[in-house]
Amino acid sequence: MNKITKLFNIQYPIIQGGMIWNSGYKLASAVSNAGGLGLIGAGSMYPEVLREHIQKCKKATSKPFGVNVPMLYPNIEEIIKIIIDEGVKIVFTSAGNPKTWTSLLKQNGITVVHVVSSSKFALKAQEAGVDAVVAEGFEAGGHNGREETTTLTLIPMVKENITIPLIAAGGIATGRGMLAAMILGADGVQMGSRFVASTESSAHDNFKKTVLETGEGETQLTLKELAPVRLIKNKFFNDIQELYANAPSKEDLENLLGKRRAKRGMFEGDLIEGELEIGQIAGLIHDIKPVADIIKNIIAEFELAKKEASSL
Repeated sequence: MNKITKLFNIQYPIIQGGMIWNSGYKLASAVSNAGGLGLIGAGSMYPEVLREHIQKCKKATSKPFGVNVPMLYPNIEEIIKIIIDEGVKIVFTSAGNPKTWTSLLKQNGITVVHVVSSSKFALKAQEAGVDAVVAEGFEAGGHNGREETTTLTLIPMVKENITIPLIAAGGIATGRGMLAAMILGADGVQMGSRFVASTESSAHDNFKKTVLETGEGETQLTLKELAPVRLIKNKFFNDIQELYANAPSKEDLENLLGKRRAKRGMFEGDLIEGELEIGQIAGLIHDIKPVADIIKNIIAEFELAKKEASSL
């Protein structure tokens, strides 16, 4: 047992990222049933939809699972109330100040983890009383740190600054990547992109297939003026780049982005005008498989890599 398996009472120190439009109860329960920690992604759910997913997840697994809550959420009070009412035991918070909700969640017996992209924010999260942090490098898909610190440098720097358990994220989709992150000082890993390309992910098949076709250098971090996001280079991404050539205002960027762009891309499968969020590691993802097979393969590769490393 290590710090992370003990903290969450799970078999493997693998956490599935609570990604918008990908992480419904089917994905979360499948990851938990396979020995990891599944997370429902509240960021793309209306409060009542979240309640329904939590209830279905409880029926689909007897193992621990959690909810990922981006704190930029407009209905945040309602979301937190539903999480407490439904007896969820683990919450991952992101995109906001960990001080805001940590003490209330902990008073209700909830284990709290906060996602950060720098040592400075990791320390703030620790001071706010969280139980662990996810340090997410610039390779990650979706919303991301402005500083562009890569996982390879971020993990040891955060490790040097905190005493609570550390989960590495960003660019990890294999057993070898997991071992590398743990050698750098992480107690466990969070994987997003690898679970997008799973049978149980709620993403549209068009998007899943595009992830498999996405090679090295075909994603990029953009829209830093709004909220930095890593996107696959499609027509919408090219439109953003064209707009940047004309020194746009923040308002110009907001107008181009509009509403529901991520839903269009990832959930509805519009590969042209949709926002397609995935990590750089997509270049190493070659198949769509059931979660149980993904986790089994990761653990087998992790054990093999550990043996190989001992002879270095």
